[in-house]
Amino acid sequence: MKNFLKITMIALMAIVVLSPTAFAETLSRQLQVGIRGNDVSSLQTFLASDRTLYPQGLVTGYFGFLTKSAVANFQSRNNLAADGIVGPRTLPVLNAQMNGFGPGERDAPTISNINLNNSTAGSATISWNTNELARSKVYYQTSFPTISEITSMGGKVSISGTSASDETLKTSQNLTMTGLQSGITYYYSVISTDANGNEEMVWPTTFVAK
Repeated sequence: MKNFLKITMIALMAIVVLSPTAFAETLSRQLQVGIRGNDVSSLQTFLASDRTLYPQGLVTGYFGFLTKSAVANFQSRNNLAADGIVGPRTLPVLNAQMNGFGPGERDAPTISNINLNNSTAGSATISWNTNELARSKVYYQTSFPTISEITSMGGKVSISGTSASDETLKTSQNLTMTGLQSGITYYYSVISTDANGNEEMVWPTTFVAK
């Protein structure tokens, strides 16, 4: 259950040198609206480190219109055509700056240690940790969820399905999914949101209910 994709975001700004520590991800393909993947999460993590580029700070692994706008902001700052597409001219500039992005230079909570207890009929409990105080929510349903960005709410993630949530700000999260049908495969995804509204989402994973 730990093969999850980090649902988390940032650029030769005439050359801005950040930390000497290299960023873990190097972008290798064109990224644009509609694309999903770990490399999109890495891009969002980088962009979100500068709130003037990406004020919403969402790390979802999905390249939506908020990410397109952030990429366009980055391109404008670096004298590139601001089309919001990470293409052949933008890729090397992003990679040069991302390779100088050090750990801890981010705003969204870091989700780790996800564990699923699926031993009780009709329910399953999921727990995880965050590196800062956060509110948490889990979404679950029997088909791959619809994931979208809500621009009218300052930038939030919307996921279809049933949800359970805890509005308490804490670092140890624990939520129970109820009403499960035995033998049925469920998709679930978790989101943690800090006190400033910065969100991290873990890409949907499956389990078979007891």
